[in-house]
Amino acid sequence: MAELWFYHLERSELERALPPLLEKSLQRGWRALVRAGSPERVEQLDTALWTFRPDSFLPHGREGDPMRQPVWLTTEAGNPNGAQALFLVDGAEPGDISGFERACLLFDGNDASALEMARSRWKQAKEAGITASYWKESAAGRWEKQQ
Repeated sequence: MAELWFYHLERSELERALPPLLEKSLQRGWRALVRAGSPERVEQLDTALWTFRPDSFLPHGREGDPMRQPVWLTTEAGNPNGAQALFLVDGAEPGDISGFERACLLFDGNDASALEMARSRWKQAKEAGITASYWKESAAGRWEKQQ
């Protein structure tokens, strides 16, 4: 069963925080699926993955692209690129995460509705017996696991 990691964004925008997490997944040899809450967010993330850092490239695709890339951006359920890591952003529904090694829910800690949604998902995960971890940005911008 997949682990569920919660990433509490306080200092970084999603477009800055997500690419390094995707890089870490690829370094592990995993494929990644990013499920967004809207087509507009998929568009924003597509642009961000092309431009987030001049010295790197994250191979990615989305609906309408001819090939299934190591990073796939979507609003849809399923796992079209055979990903091991699922990233949920902007309130995207997790659906069945059992086919993934890890699911990561990124949420904006400055948004009250996003905080409430994350709390609800945390409670649901715990009740379902899913191993959940909570990560928060430090003042230096690093992820720190919280107890």
